Amino acid sequence: MVIVDTTVWVDYFRDVRTPHTEWLHHELERQLLGIGDLILCEVLQGIGDEEQARETQRQLMTLGIVRMGGIRTAVAAARNYRMLRARGRTVRKTIDCLIATACLLEGNSLLHCDHDFDAFEHFLGLRVVHP
Repeated sequence: MVIVDTTVWVDYFRDVRTPHTEWLHHELERQLLGIGDLILCEVLQGIGDEEQARETQRQLMTLGIVRMGGIRTAVAAARNYRMLRARGRTVRKTIDCLIATACLLEGNSLLHCDHDFDAFEHFLGLRVVHP
């Protein structure tokens, strides 16, 4: 499954054309795409209008929903953070550590536009979609 990160959804819902949003538009009905519970939270937090938030939630709930929290993921994400920091790559946001680690643990790929995930790809083998 390909998990689509918040960075791509924000551009997609704002009709911003990027290679990532074009890939998403093209593949939306062709392959199994998912959204993490944490990503769902981030996307919905950014919407100011309740009606629009409900409609966005309805659309996103048609995808595979992946649980990205929990003790197993938290412990592994902290370990990954320490490992990357020891290699000189400090990840700026805890939520990115959780998202990347959840993808690693479950064998999912990630479509994103966030440099914080690059270290996970380079050092830990995170599978990333490069449109």
